[in-house]
Amino acid sequence: MKITTVGRKMEVPVDLKELFEKKLQKFDKFFKDEAEAVITLSKIKTKECLELMITANGTLFRSEESDSTFQNALDTAIDTIERQIRKNKTRLEKKFRDGSFDIESFLSNLDDAVADEEEGEFEIRTKTFSFKPMSVEEAILQMNLLRHEFFVFTNQETEDVNVVYRRNSGGYGLIIPG
Repeated sequence: MKITTVGRKMEVPVDLKELFEKKLQKFDKFFKDEAEAVITLSKIKTKECLELMITANGTLFRSEESDSTFQNALDTAIDTIERQIRKNKTRLEKKFRDGSFDIESFLSNLDDAVADEEEGEFEIRTKTFSFKPMSVEEAILQMNLLRHEFFVFTNQETEDVNVVYRRNSGGYGLIIPG
C-alpha cells in the first residue's frame, strides 16, 4: 500500500510516519498493492485531528477522527474503516470480482483549497475528481463508505448527473435533473 502523509500547518515527524506505515499494514490482507492511503493531520485547539482515506480499485474508504494524540485517532480511524469493510463485505467482494471499479478513471485528482480566513469571508473546501458512471446502488454504497450525507455521480443508465442522499426519516433519496 502506498501511504502519503500530509500535515496541515505542521510538519509530520518521521517516527509518526513510520508508525502509520506499520499500523496500516493491517489493511494488506484486504487490498493488494494498488491501494493508496492518504493521512491528513491537523491540530485544532487541544485536539489532534486525523483524516484517513484509502483508495482501492476506485472505492474510497474514509474516516475522520479527533483525539488527544494522532496515534489514538489513527487507531479509531482504522477500526472505523475495518467496520466499513466488514459491513459491506458482500457488496465489495462482488464489485472487486466484477472488476467494475477502475482506480484511475474514478479518482484522478483530489485537490483541497481553503479560502482566506479573513473576517466576513467563508471558508471553502473544494474537492475535484473525475468519476465513472455508476448505478444508484453503487453510488449509495460509495456514499456510505465515505460516511457522507450525499454523493454526486453520473447515472450509468441516463448519463445524467444525479445526487443520492440520506433522508432524515430513514432510507435514501435520489435527485434527478429535470
